[in-house]
Amino acid sequence: MLSSFSIETMHTITGSLLEPVVWALLFMLGLCIWETGQAIGERFGGLRQLAERGDLYLAEQQGKRRIERADLITRIAPMLGLMGTLIPLGPGLAALGDGELRILTTAMTVAFDTTIMGLLAGITGFILGRFRRRWYDRLLYEMETELDNREACYE
Repeated sequence: MLSSFSIETMHTITGSLLEPVVWALLFMLGLCIWETGQAIGERFGGLRQLAERGDLYLAEQQGKRRIERADLITRIAPMLGLMGTLIPLGPGLAALGDGELRILTTAMTVAFDTTIMGLLAGITGFILGRFRRRWYDRLLYEMETELDNREACYE
């Protein structure tokens, strides 16, 4: 029905994206594990050490970087999961039309797995971002208050 060079090219490009999308999702899950470990370290000592240094600029910059990484995971991972869902569905539905249920089953499994991976990474990134925002807001408030108190003592 629809066959032209542009459609075939588009299909070839789309089909070749599945493997990189799966690897990107695995990377995002690894990054989530890394960031979770970082957040645990921040919560149970890292932020206290940062406060003891008294460098407000450093604390603000570190907070921004870590929150941005969590936000990146929150936004990108579900998009990758959706791509991993849609890419195998085309060939899977075409296989259904040919009566190849085994191919459809494999395609549906890949589709569901990538969706779950993307959502899991996105949820983890969202939770990390929320916690980190709260922690760094509190840290910066306390550091600014202490700085204001020190300046008031010198006046």
